[in-house]
Amino acid sequence: MATMEKLEGSKVKLTIEVAADEFEKAVEKAYLKTKKNFNVPGFRKGHAPRKVIENAYGWLVFFDDAFDIAYPEVYEAAVREHEITPVDRPEISILSCEQGAPVVFTAEVAVKPEVTLGAYKGIEVEKQEYNVTDEMVEAEIQKEREKIASTVEVTGRAVADGDKVNLDYSGSVDGVKFDGGTAENQELTIGSGMFIPGFEEQMVGMNVGEEKDITVTFPEQYHSEELAGKEAVFHVKVNAIEETVLPEADDEFAKDVSEFDTIAELRADKRKKLEEAAELRAKNQRENELIEKACENAAVEIPEAMIERQMDHILNDIRYRLSMQGISLEDYCKYTGTSIEDMRKEMREDAAKRVKSQLVLEAIGKAEAVEAAAEEIEEKLNEYAAQFGDKAESFKTGLTDEDKLYFADQIVLDKTIALLMDNAVEK
Repeated sequence: MATMEKLEGSKVKLTIEVAADEFEKAVEKAYLKTKKNFNVPGFRKGHAPRKVIENAYGWLVFFDDAFDIAYPEVYEAAVREHEITPVDRPEISILSCEQGAPVVFTAEVAVKPEVTLGAYKGIEVEKQEYNVTDEMVEAEIQKEREKIASTVEVTGRAVADGDKVNLDYSGSVDGVKFDGGTAENQELTIGSGMFIPGFEEQMVGMNVGEEKDITVTFPEQYHSEELAGKEAVFHVKVNAIEETVLPEADDEFAKDVSEFDTIAELRADKRKKLEEAAELRAKNQRENELIEKACENAAVEIPEAMIERQMDHILNDIRYRLSMQGISLEDYCKYTGTSIEDMRKEMREDAAKRVKSQLVLEAIGKAEAVEAAAEEIEEKLNEYAAQFGDKAESFKTGLTDEDKLYFADQIVLDKTIALLMDNAVEK
């Protein structure tokens, strides 16, 4: 038996009663589970009767363990009874625990909030157009040329922008060398921006074998606090210069880099892909604008726990992407002079927007009775499983009901967004 009181901040207080006979069963289970830990005079350790242990230590000796046994079932029953969705762990307070009487406790918990929808049909959005220009197509061709470019050693001229230079350098601040400031046979592409601002520009015009001092200033936000904002002098020697030679953009080039026989066909394919990407970008921008306006028109009180959880998801995603580059989140914070706490503060607004978007879209889906049909779920599963090749069926067989529910939720989300798009007014 449970009653519910609504609190501020999308929280509720459940007052739950555990019947005396049910709690007695939990106490007996707790005794059987923990009796091995009790050493009572006159009995071998772990063999003392329950009443003897309770007389020695007090009848509440098994209460905590018994509560842990009884609590989950009655709490989950109360959640189902009042049709709420907790989004955090509950705070438990015991109200009554008399021997032989029902145990009464409260559980305060943040729950998924109710959304008051505003207008979500007939929303006006700007018409999005992305034109693909000849310059954009040529930029794609240039990328292909750079992929198979060759490098040749340069003789008879000085360093120019775009050259790859082999150099030695030794840096110092106030005449004192610093860690990481010295290297030999280092390769640097001039204009890449890989070195301290001003370093690469001052190398332009140097010849092979030439040495000179380059003066630069470390950025104020440099990852090494000892060097941040300091002026440094690097003694530099050019060992070799290489330049990039690009292939001609002709039919032979097209055959080398693609399945096409002519450069005209390659250009046409690049244009088609750019147009498809532009169309997708326009669609995504339109969707985002619609969702943002639907959220602006809706009202919902978001529990703090949901925002915190969303920030955890964002941080975990950042941590994963950094790990793919061989960098830990902690090292990233050190290099950028920030902290995880600072990052959480900066992402808080974005996290709150993401949560609101999820809640509003879910509410629209319910209001419009959007559902995922069995054949749609099957099609989605087949589409996803196809990436596993000959193991596709094995993948599908291993899916749990919860996994399938995830795919169903994605279908409902996609159909809800499509509903917004179909009812939007373009201006």
